[in-house]
Order: sequence, then structure tokens, then C-alpha cells
Amino acid sequence: MAAVGCGVTFGVGAVLERHDAANGEVQMDRRSAAAAEAVRTETQRYVDTLLTTAAAAGAQEVLTRSEYAALTEPLKSMKLAGASTIAFVVPAADDRIGEVQSLWRERGAPDLVLDPYGHGDHAFSIYLTSLDGSVLTPGLDLMRGEAPAAALAASRRSGTVAVSDTYQLLVDARKPPEERQNSFVLAAPVYQGEQRRFLGWVLLGVRGQDFMGATLARAGQNLLDLTLHADDPERRELTVASLRAKVEGERDLIRTVVVPVADGTWTLHLGAVRDRLPGATSGLPSAVVGGGLALTTLLTLLVWVLVAGRERAEERVRRATEELLAGEEESRRQAELLLAVLDGISDGVGVVGPDGRFLLHNPAARRILGRHAELMAAGGWKDQFGLYRLDGVTEYPPEELPLTRALNGEGSEQVEMLVRNPAHPEDRVISVSARPIESAAGERGAVAVFHDITDRKHVENELRGFAGVVAHDLKAPLAAIRGYAELIVEALADPDPAAVADALRSAGRVMAGADRMHTLIMELLDYTAARDATMRVEDVGLRELVDDVVTARTDAPDATGCRPDVFVGALPRVRGDRVLLRQVLDNLLGNAIKYTPPGQAPRIDVTARVDGSGAVRVQVADRGIGIPDGEHAAVFDSFHRASNGTAMPGTGLGLAICRRIVERHGGHIEAMPNPGGGTIFVFTVPGVAAERELQDNAHTV
Repeated sequence: MAAVGCGVTFGVGAVLERHDAANGEVQMDRRSAAAAEAVRTETQRYVDTLLTTAAAAGAQEVLTRSEYAALTEPLKSMKLAGASTIAFVVPAADDRIGEVQSLWRERGAPDLVLDPYGHGDHAFSIYLTSLDGSVLTPGLDLMRGEAPAAALAASRRSGTVAVSDTYQLLVDARKPPEERQNSFVLAAPVYQGEQRRFLGWVLLGVRGQDFMGATLARAGQNLLDLTLHADDPERRELTVASLRAKVEGERDLIRTVVVPVADGTWTLHLGAVRDRLPGATSGLPSAVVGGGLALTTLLTLLVWVLVAGRERAEERVRRATEELLAGEEESRRQAELLLAVLDGISDGVGVVGPDGRFLLHNPAARRILGRHAELMAAGGWKDQFGLYRLDGVTEYPPEELPLTRALNGEGSEQVEMLVRNPAHPEDRVISVSARPIESAAGERGAVAVFHDITDRKHVENELRGFAGVVAHDLKAPLAAIRGYAELIVEALADPDPAAVADALRSAGRVMAGADRMHTLIMELLDYTAARDATMRVEDVGLRELVDDVVTARTDAPDATGCRPDVFVGALPRVRGDRVLLRQVLDNLLGNAIKYTPPGQAPRIDVTARVDGSGAVRVQVADRGIGIPDGEHAAVFDSFHRASNGTAMPGTGLGLAICRRIVERHGGHIEAMPNPGGGTIFVFTVPGVAAERELQDNAHTV
């Protein structure tokens, strides 16, 4: 008895110890995610501030020194930690240095002296606003620093904010070594006028430790060691900022998170002591072991006393103990089996008592309803879950709810209703079946089964819409074919050569109508295949797919002689269906070339990066005619064509096919305006975990 009791006690203690270890991992993951989000939020605030300043500078008809000072004055009160200087920088070649110097002297900088570095292209600081009280001298050539020069070039190429590699600011060179910090700059291009003429850059210099000190302190809560790393110009990893928690002990929980910053990424390393994380450990294992040992000792003494007594008493105790253990084991097994079944089924199941409060509901029910319901009474179901009729406006009457009817003894089958609450801001359609039940004590309750039928309803609505649109789109070419066919018959009956020529022209229009119907039918088949075709998921190199599409699209210039200019950045490997992903890239690149103003060479940038969750964000940016405001989301709907006044042929299914393929890969796709003109399409696909580093193979086609 003693051996069995000790074995069971220590076994249970070991299980609980492993459970505590798992809790520690969960707590570390949550705090790591919160710390990474804090860093992302703070850096995005700086990026947004820089974009706003660049836009304000570009909006000035003539940017003078006094206007720039007025634009940047509010930044001094924004508490931008670590920000040292915000500068306005302009480009200049060797032969234009004198002209540029004279121009900006006339605009409010009479003492400006440009100090070029080397030969070739230069980038001079013209207007400087100190954000930390340091003394500044304009005219410095930023090309003398490899890191800021690279950031300026990247910003001008991408048309948005770029972050530099880690280095020491030029203004810190005169400080003692112990006061210098690893720093970085953020650069944003300044465009002026409706023609978006490039004027220069707005450059924000930031000291790393000051920048991140307060953010890391809030994120760590004195429980985590945090170190933020970035690369220097030689691709060596340097520390931007670090913070060590004031706790003793071995850091046995370690995490590394990649944080996107502008067009680059930083790495956040975190460490913690498991025993010091709230919720990571408990005294339950020790308490269980102690209690188990005490109980084992007590039972051992009891058995010893019984053994010393009468044999019949011992036999009764033994049998009673066996029956109790067997009954307890059977009850536990039945309970575990029931919970496993409820937790494993995809339909939601809920049981309510006589007072209308939920006694039991499985994870699927919580997911479908969007909220927990442990203590929710019958009168509050409608308000708690946000239940409406299918019109989405009329609230569902409480007395007609299936559970209410079941509590009144009336069953119901597959009642459809709409759910809208903070967990489901976009309406979800569910089907509810409910039955009354009675307990052994004669109390009446109810059981309900919930099924999410949103996708089914969406498909039904989509099919109805397809029927109308396809009927409309096929009706016009069919009518044209019939009309021109009648003209052909009449013309062939007339020997007049002019009539025969008209018949030939009509035959051409018949063929064009047939081609239009063929194109519509083929794209409808592609749209259906994008949803129903079997996916062959494998490791796919985005580089190979993009090169294949670019080669096919740029083999020959268009009718105007303009050959597309395609920049392909460093691309990673992803997990997906090779054929479907190529169709997405071909549609996006084909649209970028197709929707380019006449006489202008298409310009396309294809880039990608891996986000913090391991997914790959692929970006296709063009300089075409763009999409009207308010239609960037609608262009992904079936048969929708942007109302931008163009007469380009098409069915309106291409982007709908792209969205369906991306969503089947578990990602999402969106469109947004390109700051330099045109449109940026971004979609996500799963990345290959073992190959998250981008291939160093960027080039321009």
C-alpha cells in the first residue's frame, strides 16, 4: 500500500510539474508577443510621424526655412524618445552643387555652405531642427555615411519610409565614447505638386538606447530580459537597446521574435526566470505530493490496524476499497470520454438548467457564438450574443429562441439566425436545434446544437449572384451573334460586293462575341477551380515563379514599343500549390502591365518579407492608372471592375480568383494606393520554417 501510494503520488506530482512547465511556456509566449507588439507600435509611431512631416513639406509651394521650422515645431512636444534631429535633405550632383547652394540660400538659409564628400551623387542637409537640444550645422553630405546613404536610396526607390542599418550618428562623433549610442535614421521621400516631383527627403536621426529604453521597460515589466538587435552596414548584428530584469536566477525561458521596422526587420531576444513569471508556476505539485504522502501514510496505518484485526473486516474493507476505486475510475473514464467527444466535435453543444443558465458548452459552441456563457441567464441571451433574424436588422425575440422554446417543452430543428457581437463583428449565420431534457430529480433543462452555416449561405448567395451576372454577360454577346448572323444571311443572299464585305465584317463581330463568351466561360472555370481544385502543397521558390511570369510577360514590348521595367527583390521559399500561386502572380503582373497609361513603360516592383508569425508578405507595386478611392476592397469581388473611366477589356474575375487562391492558402490579399502613383497589392502565404532567410538574389529586369 505504501509503495503504490507513493508511486501514484509522485506520478501525479510529475504530471502537475509538467503542466506547470507548459504554463510557463504559455506565459512566456504571451509576454513575448506583447513585448514585440509594443516595439512594433512604438516604431510605427515614428514612421507615421515622418510620413506626415514629409507630406506637409511636399504640400508647400516653396519650402522655406521658416515654413520648415513651423512644420517641425510640434515634434518637439511629441516626446519622441531618442529623436535627435529631423532634417530636410536634398540631392545634388557634382556639377549642380553651386546651383543648389544658391537656391536654398534664397529660401531662408543665407549661411548655408554645402560640404560635398567624394564625387558623384550627394545628399546635403539643408534645414535642421534639433529635438534634443544639440547644436547642428547644415550643409553636411550624408553620402559620407554608408548606412544613411543606403536608407536614402531605398526610400527614394520604394517611395515610402526606409530604415537604415545600425550605426553611430554623425552628430555623436564629437561626444566621448561612453556617451555614444548605436543609432539609426528613418528616411521618407518628399514629393511636390500634382506631378509628384521628387524634392528631397525628411530624415529623422534616432539614438537606439534612448529610443527603446522606455518601450522595453514597459514591455518587460521588470520580469523579462530584453535585447533589441539590428544589423550594421557590414551585416554584423549590433545591439540597439537592452534591458535586464532585476530578478535573480537562471534565464530558462528564451524567445526570439522578428520585429518589422519600416522596410527592414529587427530581432528581439527575450529571457525570463520561469519561477518569477506570474501564472507560470504554482504550489499545486508540492501540495499534491505532500497531501498524497500524508494520505498514503494514513492509509498504510489503517491497513496495518485492519490486518491486525479480524480477517472478515479486512476482506470487507478490501472489497469496498476496490469497488470505490473501480467506480471512481469508471466515472472518471466516462467523464473524460464525454468531454473528449464534446471537445472534438465541430458542432457546438450547450446544456442549460431550469433557470436558463448554461451548465455546459463545448469549445465549438464558444467559437460559434463568439462569447463565453457560463453564467448567462435566459433573458440575456439575445443581448449577450447579439442574435438577429436573417435580415440583420430585426432582433430575435427572446421568447422565440430555440432554447427558450425547449425550456417550455417545445423542440425545434435547424432554426437559422444571425450572430453579431465584438467577437464576430462581421455577421455569422448559424443553425440551432434544441430539445427539452429532464434530470433524475424531475427538473427540466434543454440541450442545443449549434452549426455555423455562414460559408454555406455565402456560397448560396454567390451562386445566385453568379446566375444573374453570367446570364446578363452572356446575353449581350449572344444577341450580337444572332443579329450579325442574320445580317450575314441577308448579305449572302445579295450578290452585291458591298453586302458581302458587310457580311465579312459581321462575321468578325460574331467571332469577337464568341471569343468574349469563351473568355468569360474559361475565367468562370478558373474561378471554380480556385475554390474546388485539389491543392498540391509543397515547398515553392517564389523566385522561380516570378522569373517565369516576368519572362513570359516581358519577352516583347507592347504596341507602343515600351518594355516593362520590373524590379524583383529578394524572395523566400513558401508552402503552397505551385500552379495556383503562379496564377496569382500572373494575374497581378498582367494587370500591372495592362493598366498602365498609354505611351508609358510599365514599372513594377516585386518584393517580399517574412513577418513575425512566419508568414510571407508578397508585395506587387505598380505605377499604373491606380484604383479610385473607396474601391480598393471591392475590386476583389466577382465581376467588379474599377470605375476609373478606362475601357480595358475583361470579365472582372481576375482579382476574385486571386483572393480565392490566397484564402485557400490561409492568407489574405489587399490593395492600397501607391504613394508614388499606381497601386500596391499585398498577399500573404505560409513561409518555409527552415528557410526564412531571404535569398540574396535581388535584381532588376
